[in-house]
Amino acid sequence: AMLGCQAAGQSGEQELESLVLKLSVLKDFLSSIEKKALKALQEMSSAAPPAPSQPLSRKAKSIPVQTFEVKLDVTLGDLTKIGKSQKYTLSVDVDGGKLVVLKKQKDSQEDWNTFTHDKIRQLIKSQRVQNKLGIVFEK
Repeated sequence: AMLGCQAAGQSGEQELESLVLKLSVLKDFLSSIEKKALKALQEMSSAAPPAPSQPLSRKAKSIPVQTFEVKLDVTLGDLTKIGKSQKYTLSVDVDGGKLVVLKKQKDSQEDWNTFTHDKIRQLIKSQRVQNKLGIVFEK
């Protein structure tokens, strides 16, 4: 009976040993998964900064400067100064952040005003007239 008990104790010990072994294997496995996950996260985060530069490389094509023939819509008070409503050329340079209003004078002279994007406070699209746009500048 004594031997049997010892044998049972031994097999119990073996079971415990194999359990400890399995646990240590599992622990190693988990820590290797953890390391892999950490490495993957680091790779992802180091790959993240180039992601915003993708729109930049797309932007390298750049938005061409758009030019529009426009008529200045002025209030009656200003009409006396200007005379009649004149045609202007409006150039919009999105990449440069500039808005250029160009007025052709009679004697082929040109008169232009350049507005940088930081001076433009608001763009107001008219509800009544579809092709009317109000631009509010800083001053």
